[in-house]
Parts: sequence; structure tokens; C-alpha cells
Amino acid sequence: MALMETPTNVGHLYEDTEETPENGNRNTVTMREYYSCKFQIRPVENAILLDGRLTQQFTVDVYIKLETSRLQFCQHNQTRIRADLYQGIVDCVNAGDMHPTQVDKRIVLPASFIGGPRDMRRRYLDAMTLVQDDGKADIFLTMTCNPHWPEICDNLKPGQTAQDRQDLVSRVFRAKLEDLKEQLFKKHVLGAIKDHVHVIEFQKRGLPHAHFLLVMYPHHKIHTPDQYDIFVCAEIPDPQTHPVLHNLVVAHMMHGPCGHLKPTSHCMEGEKKKCQSRYPKQFNENTTKGEDAYPLYRKRNTRMQVQVRNSTLDNRWVVPYNPKLLMMFNSHMTVEICSSIKSVKYLYKYVYKGHDKQVIQIDPDACDVVINEIKRY
Repeated sequence: MALMETPTNVGHLYEDTEETPENGNRNTVTMREYYSCKFQIRPVENAILLDGRLTQQFTVDVYIKLETSRLQFCQHNQTRIRADLYQGIVDCVNAGDMHPTQVDKRIVLPASFIGGPRDMRRRYLDAMTLVQDDGKADIFLTMTCNPHWPEICDNLKPGQTAQDRQDLVSRVFRAKLEDLKEQLFKKHVLGAIKDHVHVIEFQKRGLPHAHFLLVMYPHHKIHTPDQYDIFVCAEIPDPQTHPVLHNLVVAHMMHGPCGHLKPTSHCMEGEKKKCQSRYPKQFNENTTKGEDAYPLYRKRNTRMQVQVRNSTLDNRWVVPYNPKLLMMFNSHMTVEICSSIKSVKYLYKYVYKGHDKQVIQIDPDACDVVINEIKRY
């Protein structure tokens, strides 16, 4: 059983705003289909993909146009999306609409709108149902796109960077993600997986990454620290015996530097300016269970040091990884063991947190204010 990033019950409710004839045939294309055609890679050069930052700006404008079109559809089709099902007294009271005159007047953003509050809450509750049925997640895996993948670099034009070709980056990442799912769910590189949840996000600099929460079958559950070491490593490999893996760990799996080595690092937060990921970690001769959700992985003081971003780092700075998956995909791929039930709520809310944002709306102090969920979104 799996929860995918794209629901299967949405249908064609938002096929932009165009109506589909009863016979199923139409002589027009939707806005999304039109712009998908415009962004295609062609044998003859596509001028839209050659304009650098203008291409980025055009991409953002197209996305806003599509999103606005879908929101307008919801705005003008409240009856069609059966908004009356959301208009009850309980819903209004829970949402803070305490005045009885506002019942049956709010403008609803339905759960079928991808990324909306109801959609994210529904996905979270579905995921928690998996926890109720099959227990906590065993492995938390994060895969981040590598802009230096050969599939991306070989298809860039002279002078282009990965940021200039978001279409290419997304397609390559999608192919890699499908390969990862095949390795996990069909070839069982980490063991037999019973349930999984995964979401795809885009970082601020435009690179996509995916979060996976994996629930194993009972006979493949990970219980002891000795089993943790089979799946997760947090040390720098020996360059003499494992030269390729050593280079990949140095390139992708070293945190920072931060702290006193670089106080201005993005992970430094709070008045005390401490790393939010708590690096550098302490040296450990053996893996042990931590007091919080994550184990304390083995990080022996082997005196192995590497130069990363003009700083000398050792095992304390290594992000946990799986050697086999790192060798397969050549990208930043974090693998963590969920050792405690305490991790459930944090992890599942983390993957469904949505975008990093803070929204504030001040409504007039009047009893006839209609709550507009679309405007709030």
C-alpha cells in the first residue's frame, strides 16, 4: 500500500477551466497542455529554452497563470465542487467562524486542489492511518537532485547552467526517482517494504528533492544498533580501498562547514548561533540508540580528514548515508533509521509541511465578512 504524490481521485476537475464535451472529444487544448508543448525539447532549437533568466521568469509567470486559472475555477464553481459539504456548522466553528450568519457563506478551497490546506491535511491523516495499521516508519530517506548528473550536463547548451533548464532538471530527476522506487519496492535493496509515503519538494535554488518514509515488513524490521550499521554509514570511507565511494561521500555527504568554521552558514540559527542539525556530532565507537527519534551512529576517530569548502572536516561532519544507494545515484541521499515511536508525528508532519511561508490576513471587524479560503491561500 502506498501514498503517492499525485492523488488518483482528482479526475479532470481542474483540467484548467475548459469544459469537456459529452462525447469526450474537443478541438482545443488546455492552458497546461499548451505550455507543456511550448517547453518541449525539439530537434530544432527551442528559443524559449535558450534565454537564461528570461526562461526562468517566463516559467514562473506560466506557473502563476495556471495556478490562478485553477483557483478562479474553484471560485466560480462552488456548486460543482460541492462546497456545501464543507459549509456545515462544525466546519465553520472549527475554522474560527463563530458568527452564525456566516454559516453557508464561506468560499471553499476543496481538498482536490493539490497543495491546499485540506489536501495536505488529508494526506497527513491518510499517512497516520498507515501508522495505525502497520506501525511507525523504519527508514527516513531523502534524495536530492544533483545538478552535475551527466544526463543534465550533457544536454546543456554552452554557457547554460542547470538553473537555466528547469525542464531538463525535472525530467532527469523524475527518471532517477522512478529508478529509486524500482530499487526500493521491486528489488528490495533495503529489504521488503510494506508501506511507503513520499513527497517531492523544490528547494529555494530550484533543485527538486524527495522525502521517503518506509515501513518494513515485520521480518525486515530494524531493531538493534547492529542492524543499523548494515543499512546506514556515517564515516568517511578509506580512499585506498574504496576510492569511488570516498569521492562521493566527500562530494555529497559532508555537512557544512558551520559553527566556528563558518558562523554565517544557513544552518546556524537562534541567538546562540547553533547548527540546527547539531553538527559536528560526537565521536562514537559504536552505534547506540539516542534519546530522541534518531540513533547516534558510529563515528570512530580514525583521524581521516578531508578538505571540503576550504575547511578540514572529519567523521563528525558526515551525514548518514547508505553506501549502495549513494554509489547508484551519485547525489545527496540521506538515510536515517527511525528508532523511536517519538519520530512518527514529527516525520509525517515534516514531509507534509508544504512550503516555507508565513501568511497573515487582517479581516475587517464586521459580522458580514465572508471567509474566502481561496484568497487566503
